[in-house]
Amino acid sequence: MLDERAKLLLKALVERYISDGQPVGSRTLSKSSGLDLSPATIRNVMSDLEELGLIASPHTSAGRIPTTRGYRLFVDTMLTVQRDDLPTPALTPDQPQRVIASAAQLLSNLSQFVGVVMTPRRASVFRHIEFIRLSERRLLVIIVSPEGDVQNRILFTDTDYTQSQLVEASNYLNTHFAGMAIEQVRGRVQQDLIKLQGEIAALMHAAVQVSTEALTQDQNEVVISGERNLLSVSDFSGDTVHLRRAFDLFEQKTQLMRLLDVSSQAEGVRIFIGGESQIVPMQELSVVSAPYEVDGQIVGTLGVIGPTRMPYDKMIQIVDITSRLVSNALSQSK
Repeated sequence: MLDERAKLLLKALVERYISDGQPVGSRTLSKSSGLDLSPATIRNVMSDLEELGLIASPHTSAGRIPTTRGYRLFVDTMLTVQRDDLPTPALTPDQPQRVIASAAQLLSNLSQFVGVVMTPRRASVFRHIEFIRLSERRLLVIIVSPEGDVQNRILFTDTDYTQSQLVEASNYLNTHFAGMAIEQVRGRVQQDLIKLQGEIAALMHAAVQVSTEALTQDQNEVVISGERNLLSVSDFSGDTVHLRRAFDLFEQKTQLMRLLDVSSQAEGVRIFIGGESQIVPMQELSVVSAPYEVDGQIVGTLGVIGPTRMPYDKMIQIVDITSRLVSNALSQSK
């Protein structure tokens, strides 16, 4: 455990480094900490902090910079979030895609880093389902969503069903499950399997699986804004390798989707520093994220991606406020 003096010095060092971007020396720390300590005493404390892995000395510099572990301790125990008046224009209730695009741009503009928003999850619901026999053990499954979107899927089966059996199966699904979420249908079908003929039961099970894939394939996309902001961040401007890795991450999006999906499982703002998330394994990047809701139900996540040397107190405010704006805009636009 750190004593109070060490905590104050670590806090002062992190805040100074976030502000200036330069390694912090003992004399600078003596002035910024407000403690009546000699440079020699401060050097001793800094040596202890370095042994604990909270700060490090870059190259041959006499100053120190925070490590990922130091940032984490700072964020968890020393960060004070001031509720400043941020210039946050209201998000106009509109089509969800426009709200999401506006939110990503707002996050980017306010933070001057990268704004990311996962599009809202929709319930996987079908209005109508139909089976058409194409050939032996090969079917066409036609799925119509409540919005009228039509998805077609080829289904290969172990059994060669007759067209009359396929009509029976589609009638059963449409009569009992139309308008229900696929997750609910899955559970109900499992309960009804023993009541159905074995062959038809297998078809039902396969139909639910293919319907899930068809109705969710276009969901959970990530909208990204402000990638070029990283070009002006001093931590990246001289390091093309780190910049290339960051842009590769934005292009792939898959890892970002996984990270935002993890974030949606927790309430409030979450902070991933450096490679902590294992999903964005870059020591140079941090992510501040929060879920957003529609009518009290969490449907997605948004956040800011920037350098580990970011003003976390400000980013927390930006992400928290934007999540509330998105929640309000989407709830009103229904």
